[in-house]
Amino acid sequence: MVLGIDPGLASCGWAILPDSKTLSVCGCLVTTRADDLSNRLGQLYQQVVDLCQKYRVEELAIESLFFAKNTKTALLVAQVMGAIKAAAYHSGVRVFEYTPLQIKIAITGYGRADKNQIAAMVKQELGENDQLVNNHAADAVAAALTHLFTMRKDQLV
Repeated sequence: MVLGIDPGLASCGWAILPDSKTLSVCGCLVTTRADDLSNRLGQLYQQVVDLCQKYRVEELAIESLFFAKNTKTALLVAQVMGAIKAAAYHSGVRVFEYTPLQIKIAITGYGRADKNQIAAMVKQELGENDQLVNNHAADAVAAALTHLFTMRKDQLV
């Protein structure tokens, strides 16, 4: 079972995929802006631990922070990624990181694909799915699919 993550502090997309053709469940982990940063990071940590345990996750695929125009946002997302990776470690889950470019190429074949193109290809790969209600969840599915495609390719070699 693979847990895909699109890291974010206010809304963190997640998706559980047993294979590259099946989406078990997806959604967003949400934190409250009124809470201080340490509480929000702790909430994300606990929610990821809960997902790992509930769905017996073996591997976590996360979109890495590749470039950010806003330094403050980049620092916050980096802290979110740290909390997520710590939760995975605590749960005995292996972590795999993929850059946005790797994900775009794996999903669409085009490194400059936009979010709408990624969402469309995710829906094409998995079929129309009512669970894909926002781009954060679709990005998490894309991260998990990238991992599954990459691991499948590695096993064929």
